[in-house]
Amino acid sequence: MTQATALAEPSSLETWCAQALDAARGAGADAAEVAVSVSRGLSVRVRGGEIDTVEFQGDRGLSVTAFRGRRSASVTTTDLTATAIADAAGRAAALARHTGEDPWAGLADPGLMAAELPELDLHHPWHPEVREAEALAREMEEAAFAADPRVTQVEPASVNTGESITAYANSHGFFGYHRTSDHGLACAAVSRDADGAMQRDHHYSRACHAAGLAPAAEVGRLAGRRAAARLGATTPATARVPVLFPAELARGLLRHFVGAISGGALYRDASFLKDRVGEAVFAEAVDIVQRPHLRRALGSAAFDADGVATRERELVAGGVLQGYLLGSYAARRLGLETTGNAGGVFNLEIVPGDEDAAALRRRAGTGLLVTELMGQGVSLITGDYSRGAAGFWIEDGEIARPVQNATIAGNLADIFRDIVAIGNDLDVRGSLRAPSLLIGEMTVGGQ
Repeated sequence: MTQATALAEPSSLETWCAQALDAARGAGADAAEVAVSVSRGLSVRVRGGEIDTVEFQGDRGLSVTAFRGRRSASVTTTDLTATAIADAAGRAAALARHTGEDPWAGLADPGLMAAELPELDLHHPWHPEVREAEALAREMEEAAFAADPRVTQVEPASVNTGESITAYANSHGFFGYHRTSDHGLACAAVSRDADGAMQRDHHYSRACHAAGLAPAAEVGRLAGRRAAARLGATTPATARVPVLFPAELARGLLRHFVGAISGGALYRDASFLKDRVGEAVFAEAVDIVQRPHLRRALGSAAFDADGVATRERELVAGGVLQGYLLGSYAARRLGLETTGNAGGVFNLEIVPGDEDAAALRRRAGTGLLVTELMGQGVSLITGDYSRGAAGFWIEDGEIARPVQNATIAGNLADIFRDIVAIGNDLDVRGSLRAPSLLIGEMTVGGQ
């Protein structure tokens, strides 16, 4: 059994969008915009050498927003027949008559619509048979067990495939679509020592092209080794020491930065980085760029959720904040211009350095290598940062022992400025791309 039926064609999405726009205008809307998507996927999970779950996913939906002056309303439907689309658009136009006025509402400037849609090579369907996916998941599971005799269970090993086509159109005459795919392998392993103490860890691979995925055996082996390496963990003594964030966790620091320079936080006065453009907010060695047109990258897109053309830009140069992340609505509220970031960022990347993992540990000397973070103790209003952590204690530049039940704390403003070294191991498994980052000093709370 496969999922090899075709996705909707771009011409179908264009027709649905045109029907919604025509119906909204016919119902009295001054302007309108439409977003429509069709997606499908397969997920196979294996536990104990047997299939645990098989899920076929298929979704479709259309959302139409109608504007009457500065009043607006949105209606969503999963029924993509002409009658249902017309009804949704008509209801949106009717509801807009009764909503409150919002002086910042409206479509983006027509002159900012994406005029050229570069080929980004993002659509690489993968339709494995369920048995083929099962075999890959079992390969991960077997590799996890073989990685260390102390691995006692895998929960679970999974193979996920997906593809989608999404489109946006508005009454400026803009229509654009993206066709994408997203595939992954994941494995979580549990280890147990002679005293019955247990630890859990995982590993995964993700890419838009199946050929870009790591071998299944490698994913499983790393999951098993990571779980076993955590056995014997102790709670560290409270100290102020260097903290090393590996690339997959450094992405979290980048996510906090994105949140702090995004329009919603700024116009709500809920960001510690408001009014900081032109100031040094990171260490001088840090450069952060957006690269929305990378081929086969998971965060690539030619236009944002407003239809505005995306563009490569520097957000941080030599540690200095160069600008914000704004859609058209937030930009109006702030008295600024949209940056083409409605809906998020597109391959935002901390430019990697030239030091490998061993060099970063040597730089740390004595400190903490974090491999897991827990809790949500981060305030973008104040920058205060406090999260539960587990990982490995570093002594004399080498991994000495696993640790758990720790807390790492500081303030994001200080953390960003105290990045003393940047790794060469850029993690590209998402739209936020980061290498390992060494923070000069943070409070590690323990015993």
